[in-house]
Amino acid sequence: MKKLLLVLSFLSITYSHAQKEPQKFEEYIISNGGVFGLTISPDSETALWVNSKGKRDTLIIMESHKRNGKWMKPVVASFSSPNGSWKDIDPVFSPDGKMVLFQSTRSVENHPDRKGFDIWAVKKLKNGWSTPYHLGNTINTDASESFASMTKSGNIYFMKDNETQKGNSDIWVSRLVKGEYQKPENLGSPINTEERESNPYISPNEDYIIYFSSNPKGHGEIDFYISFNNKGKWSEPINLGKPINSELAEFCPFVHQKEKKLYFARQKKLENGKMTEDFYSVDFDVKKYKK
Repeated sequence: MKKLLLVLSFLSITYSHAQKEPQKFEEYIISNGGVFGLTISPDSETALWVNSKGKRDTLIIMESHKRNGKWMKPVVASFSSPNGSWKDIDPVFSPDGKMVLFQSTRSVENHPDRKGFDIWAVKKLKNGWSTPYHLGNTINTDASESFASMTKSGNIYFMKDNETQKGNSDIWVSRLVKGEYQKPENLGSPINTEERESNPYISPNEDYIIYFSSNPKGHGEIDFYISFNNKGKWSEPINLGKPINSELAEFCPFVHQKEKKLYFARQKKLENGKMTEDFYSVDFDVKKYKK
């Protein structure tokens, strides 16, 4: 009997551990080997993501809706380019689900020569989406801005290419004050370093941030880190560790507050220059990382 109990206990522990492994999200219908930048509405009924086909020459935002508990066949989002005339990336729902931030290389009025990504937004309507609108030139610059996420108060955290150090990027915040976005502030140390920091997911209450860094002490090419906001000061970042991070590249994180899950993309580079990119999800308890 004791041996049987030990075996059952071992199986229970093994099963519990296995459940903590990230699981591929909606294989085939959404995770098809060439996708990144997933966001899901707060009511878990609408999903948006980027169709990359494992490359970066054509980037289109896709959309799917859940019907009777199942995700429907994806279509091109009405605010994206169906033929790839420009590139659209990194859609992220606002905490209330009424808005989506995304980045685009589409032409900007009065800035015809701007080549990089700028931050745009669309509003969620009863039957679709509003006309996309540019967030203005206080936030957007001639450098590329991407992966913007929003707090309940309207503050926007995003990545911007480092204009003085080729190949690197930092995380910035633009605060909403009396309905106007202010000049972006670099988050500085300890979040930003000489390495590449990007893809910031900011929690609705602005009490923690998850992002990726190319810190060479990580498990792979880029890893996820978490930092907590303590009265306006960010704590020393903590690597989320395995099995969330791996020897591959994890990017585009977001935490679904209702589902209590972390969603992200994982990328594997292939010998032919292409990549396989799929979505994963895992149960996520932020308190586990708070000291």
